[in-house]
Amino acid sequence: MSTPTYDVVAIGNAIVDILATADDAFIAEIGVAKGSMQLMFSSEEADALYAKMGPGMEISGGSAANTVAGIAALGGKCGFIGQVADDQLGQVFAHDVRSIGIEFATPVRAGDPTTGRCLIFVTPDGQRTMNTFLGAGQYLPAAAIDTAMIADSAILYLEGYLWDPEEPRAAMRAAIDCARGAGRKVAFTLS
Repeated sequence: MSTPTYDVVAIGNAIVDILATADDAFIAEIGVAKGSMQLMFSSEEADALYAKMGPGMEISGGSAANTVAGIAALGGKCGFIGQVADDQLGQVFAHDVRSIGIEFATPVRAGDPTTGRCLIFVTPDGQRTMNTFLGAGQYLPAAAIDTAMIADSAILYLEGYLWDPEEPRAAMRAAIDCARGAGRKVAFTLS
């Protein structure tokens, strides 16, 4: 078995966190419990709430992407496989992960749904109220799995959040088969 090029390749939800300040009145107006996390289930719902946000800061995230970002910051060579849409937030995600040295070449998804995002409202007392739309990430197809990159990685790291939808589960199973076939380790996180 050859020495792998990558230390870790992760598969997970590609999400852009968008943080903005808000007061308690705004949190009450949007009908969300302060300090909670709720899921949004359509691009339209996510876009409508995004339109109500004040100026914000965009930071790419997602559980597995954050993990490989940490490994890359410590000097590791990493790759990430996750689905984004052909939209502005998809471009933000790709730019952010590439700018910190993570290999990211998953083809973009055309059409709906849009790229996943977590709209985070931070109140003056520091509470975060999160509204997450998983978006395109829930449609990662097996065809998007870069088998060469997986076979060339010491560890395949899988995000448990992505195991629920059928399409990405099939993609992750294909990735597991590839990693095992190459004699590589597989790690599965519950987040």
